Amino acid sequence: MMHWLWTVIIGFVAGLVAKKLMPGTGPSGFILTAVLGIGGSVAATFLGQALGLYKGGEGAGFIMSVAGAALLLFVYGLINKKK
Repeated sequence: MMHWLWTVIIGFVAGLVAKKLMPGTGPSGFILTAVLGIGGSVAATFLGQALGLYKGGEGAGFIMSVAGAALLLFVYGLINKKK
């Protein structure tokens, strides 16, 4: 249970970091950015651990969380532009 709580907290921070790395794309709202960051973090954590790339609590998990959040922000920006 605590593992997923930390994943959500790290995802929140990862979403903010990803937004700073990609300021021109994606949502401009704080809450939507945080939710996409949490989603990217959960997906990257699950995928990275399932593939055996890293274990829980390693630094690579944060890097993958930021990458997952950035990817979700990018995809959201592409989808939102089409509307």
